[in-house]
Amino acid sequence: MASLALSFPPAAAKTPSYLASSSSNFLSSSSSSLSFTTSQSHSRNSVFSCIKCDLGNGNPSIPIINEKTLPKFLESARMEKSVNRTNNTRLKLFSGTANPALSQEIAWYMGLDLGKIKIKRFADGEIYVQLEESVRGCDVYLVQPTCTPTNENLMELLIMVDACRRASAKKVTAVIPYFGYARADRKTQGRESIAAKLVANLITEAGADRVLACDLHSGQSMGYFDIPVDHVYCQPVILDYLASKSIAAQDLVVVSPDVGGVARARAFAKKLSDAPLAIVDKRRSGHNVAEVMNLIGDVKGKVAVMVDDMIDTAGTIVKGAALLHQEGAREVYACCTHAVFSPPAIERLSGGLLQEVIVTNTLPVAEKNYFPQLTILSVANLLGETIWRVHDDSSVSSIFL
Repeated sequence: MASLALSFPPAAAKTPSYLASSSSNFLSSSSSSLSFTTSQSHSRNSVFSCIKCDLGNGNPSIPIINEKTLPKFLESARMEKSVNRTNNTRLKLFSGTANPALSQEIAWYMGLDLGKIKIKRFADGEIYVQLEESVRGCDVYLVQPTCTPTNENLMELLIMVDACRRASAKKVTAVIPYFGYARADRKTQGRESIAAKLVANLITEAGADRVLACDLHSGQSMGYFDIPVDHVYCQPVILDYLASKSIAAQDLVVVSPDVGGVARARAFAKKLSDAPLAIVDKRRSGHNVAEVMNLIGDVKGKVAVMVDDMIDTAGTIVKGAALLHQEGAREVYACCTHAVFSPPAIERLSGGLLQEVIVTNTLPVAEKNYFPQLTILSVANLLGETIWRVHDDSSVSSIFL
């Protein structure tokens, strides 16, 4: 059988400086060929909270990272007072195979070692999971987004939860940076399934005591779980990055790519100096097929920031960007949490309509999918802080105040 066992270097004792997100240090200078600024070293301080793809006439450059330990949105006295970071003797963090890089960043932030786990695939595709250390009486956190291949990663998560439960873990929390099937959250036609509820039932029945998820497609998905759900908003990470842009407040407009995302865009605009809001009226003729109809709001001469929870095939974003340019927008930025990037997303996004595409690393982005306008921000510090607070029975919502 094929082995996919995970192994990582031990964690450092101190909080690494790479988690600082000083707003002036995210952009890298140009390079001679398509490249991304990240490190090939195993040093704790060599992992960056931003990957910037660029084109130019020099060698790949590395952004300068300041010596702070937390990004701006986490800098608060209440954070340090309310969380006991030394209470880690009964906290275990394990990674699935879907996004081990993010799991390792979370572990570095928390000053922990990733737990030892063996994950294998049999010749017929069946998944084998064995914990290689004791979790008896421990609070266990399993980091596993249910991204492509969705069904395989979901099944792996369920088996990991079952393994922890059978190993007498005190509590099992499924940390799901990207929750697959979240778009199947309601019936739009007769005889359709509501797969989001089914997946929630599977995770609950497998033995999870709590779920920690990032930017669910719709808020009602939390109600599908019969266990507590901590909904982590990745908006502060993107906002902190946008603060580095030299964009005057009066030139900014936040755009929702569809009517369903108005609440998300309105909350985003409020954080950006209460920027004006525009809405793209979109009509779908089928799954993964979008047709832009018209624009509600004024974008003429402005810098438009399109906000969505995910980019899948990029049809919505690209057609929206084309409409914004037709209506006189000076520049168009696309911001989303989950970079699903199903074909032909890369071809569409790199077509020149977008000044920059800003995403997070809730999903792993393959190097072959990098393009010049792409910027990837890390949510490891945000997830690590949330895990600490859940473990310490502290407030999670105060992070986003």
